[in-house]
Amino acid sequence: MKYWKKYSKDKLIKRIDEALASTVDFQNSKYLGYPVSKLDENVFNTSGAFLNHSPLLKSYIANPNNIGCHTTGKSEPAFKGSQELEKEVIKVLAVDIFKAKENEYDGYIATGGTEANIQALWIYRNLFKKNFNATLDEMVILSSEDTHYSVHKGSNLLSVDAVSIPVEFNSREIIAEELDTIIKSLISEGKKYFMVISNMATTMFGSVDNPDAYAEILSKHYVEYKIHVDGAFGGFIYPISNRKSTINFENPHVSSITIDAHKMLQAPYGTGVFLCRKGLIENVLTKEAQYVDGMDLTMVGSRSGANAIAVWMILFSYGYYGWFEKINTLLLRTEWFCNQLNRLDIEYFRDPYMNIVTLKSQYVPENIAQKYGLVPETHEGDNHWYKVIMMDHVEIDDLLKFINELKEV
Repeated sequence: MKYWKKYSKDKLIKRIDEALASTVDFQNSKYLGYPVSKLDENVFNTSGAFLNHSPLLKSYIANPNNIGCHTTGKSEPAFKGSQELEKEVIKVLAVDIFKAKENEYDGYIATGGTEANIQALWIYRNLFKKNFNATLDEMVILSSEDTHYSVHKGSNLLSVDAVSIPVEFNSREIIAEELDTIIKSLISEGKKYFMVISNMATTMFGSVDNPDAYAEILSKHYVEYKIHVDGAFGGFIYPISNRKSTINFENPHVSSITIDAHKMLQAPYGTGVFLCRKGLIENVLTKEAQYVDGMDLTMVGSRSGANAIAVWMILFSYGYYGWFEKINTLLLRTEWFCNQLNRLDIEYFRDPYMNIVTLKSQYVPENIAQKYGLVPETHEGDNHWYKVIMMDHVEIDDLLKFINELKEV
């Protein structure tokens, strides 16, 4: 790991204090033109000795706006400090985790995986229009039937058709023959430009798609395509647990990646991450945002600088090896749970590098599923699966109680 280090608590606090010192101080500054200020002290407790040891609270009180994308071009100088910490986060994720080359990436802290996935689709829609004069009815979004619903939001917002690819019921793998047949059919209907959402851990199963499976068939048919990896859940696990993974920027077929810090990283909600190769994000420049000093290249515009600082603080509190230990603790609990299910002859799906176990519903009475908060595949119609996720709060004792109730039935 080149950039992902572990810092002491004192160093973390010092770095954040330095960042806030180079961010506009609305308490003492004479800035007159900004439609933003610190948190309202008539409502929030914005002073006290406790803040000396609470750098994140100080960040929220300072209320920096990280509008724009800080890996390219200019940025609003009033919020330089929080922007620099966000750039460090993007560098760690792009270079150390997803193996991008130095200065060959762009990215920002999004509101979540939904925004990041739609950001990718927005970029590729505009790229196809700009480079090939493509029309909307010549474009299509491809993803597996297990893909997150954000793909359908993106399809609706961008007026681009979306097509789901069937997966094998037990392995959750994309059926290559079906993919080939669907692509042939779409080409015959006039589709020429393909946007692919390939999953690095689906929401329900934790299943991981092979982006090369898409690339091989699309290349065979000589069509233009871009592949986006949705690692909203798996992005902070899979590249760590599967050191041989090729789902990263070393893979020439991968153009962009989504990660969510507010899942495995336990950051505040509103801390998704979008990463892409250089030369792509400019396709969504909003030229009309002329009062912004820099380029507005994001869907959401204004973004919480404090949320970016939260992600920075977590990453550098652990460092790579601390995070490796935490992930492996969760994977050991997952292995233990799977061994208990095996002894009970309960069928389930689990990717060996992930901490999600999805049980076939026939083995789990509905009252037990509700008692333990298991998530069904669907809340409407026939449900075939329930999922269990080994998050930080899920310990062996909790799993054992669930297993013992299953034994009784």
